[in-house]
Formats: sequence, C-alpha cells, structure tokens
Amino acid sequence: MNDTAPRHFKYYDLIMAAFVCVLLCSNLIGAAKQAQLTLPIIGTVTYGADLFFFPISYIFGDILTEVYGYGRDRRVVWAGFGALLFSAFMAWAVVHQTPADTPFMATYQPQLEAVFGNTWRIAAGSMIAFACGSFANSFVLAKMKIATQGRHLWARIVGSTVVGQLVDTSVFFLIAFYGIWANEQLFAVILAQYLFKTTWEAVMYPVTARVVNFLKRAEGVDFYDRGTDFNPFKLKV
Repeated sequence: MNDTAPRHFKYYDLIMAAFVCVLLCSNLIGAAKQAQLTLPIIGTVTYGADLFFFPISYIFGDILTEVYGYGRDRRVVWAGFGALLFSAFMAWAVVHQTPADTPFMATYQPQLEAVFGNTWRIAAGSMIAFACGSFANSFVLAKMKIATQGRHLWARIVGSTVVGQLVDTSVFFLIAFYGIWANEQLFAVILAQYLFKTTWEAVMYPVTARVVNFLKRAEGVDFYDRGTDFNPFKLKV
C-alpha cells in the first residue's frame, strides 16, 4: 500500500505523544548520569542511566515506519526535535534567571545548575544524534521492507536498529560529553550503550511485532515507501 491521500488514523497521534514523552524523559532525566553494573565474567560495566528507556523511542520509530511509512515517521522525528529544542531553551532560561535571595534557593540554585547547566550540550547532542540516527533507522527499515516484499520483519527491525543506534549513540555522546568525561570512560559508555540498545531491541522484537500487527489491522494500513521522497528536511507525507 502507498496511499498518500490525507486520512485519519486512530493511534498515530497517541504513538507520537508517547514517543516525544520517552525522548524528553530519557534525554533530560537519565542521559547525564553514569551508572555502573557488575556482571558475572564481564565485570563492572559503565553506562548512561537512560539505557533502559531511550531504546523505547527507536521501537516507536520502527513501528511508525513499518505501519505508517517513512513520511509519517519523519513528522514524528521533527516533533521530537522541536520538543528537545524547547526543553533546552527552557532549561537555559530557568537556570539563568536570578534566584530569590532565600536560604532554600542558596542551596537549590547550585543543584539546578549542576543538573541542567550542561543541558545545551545534552540537547544539542540529542537533537543531532536523534535526527541522524532516527532517519538512518527509518530509511534502512523502509528500504529493507521493499527489498524483502514485506517479509522478515525481524530482519528489518534488527538491521535498522544496528545502523540507527550506531549513528545515534556515537554522535550523542561525542557531542554531549567529549571533554567532560575521560576518553576511556566515554568510549566505554558508547560501546556499552550501543551493545545494550541493539540487544534490547532484539529482545523486545516479539512485543514490537505484536504492536505492528495490531496497528496494521486496526488502522487498515501497511505502507510501502515506493516512490517516497526520503529527504529528511521535508514535512509533507
């Protein structure tokens, strides 16, 4: 199916809202914290605290492209980009307003600056990495769907994730934390994040497949991106 006529979908807006929520929370709440986990044989692994949450946004991206097509996923990506941009501006504005001269603010302002003072780098890294990784993920999935004639969903999900997460993870951490974290620590986190994210999405494949099949039936759509303009800077479906 390659229906370009405007139509209403029952679940598309809900998936967009959930996607933006996960994106904002994972980048603003968890991305700046380094956490550690001691595993048998492997030993101590350092990772970003958003590790268990951010991959959910890529699952949403896979679902959107597989069901609704690259063009509609592109609109969601730009919605997320706009949300990150606004959150970065708001964090900057809140941090830089003159705090009230009270004992509470004397303690709270430094904490606020410590948490959100680097938000511009986190947001810049998030926006650039997220856009590059998401479009790479969606492009690979859309092209693989045509090449496989809609078969082997698992290969499309895993294959697109391998490419998208490599781009996203590398770009984000280099922009957000290069020069802040020690290099060996930085690259250890990048590797741990990448391996876990790709593994996590592979493990979550049964759930992704169920949601994809449900939406295809409920929405009456199974989009193939034949003739799609893959220019990431366009908003038209």
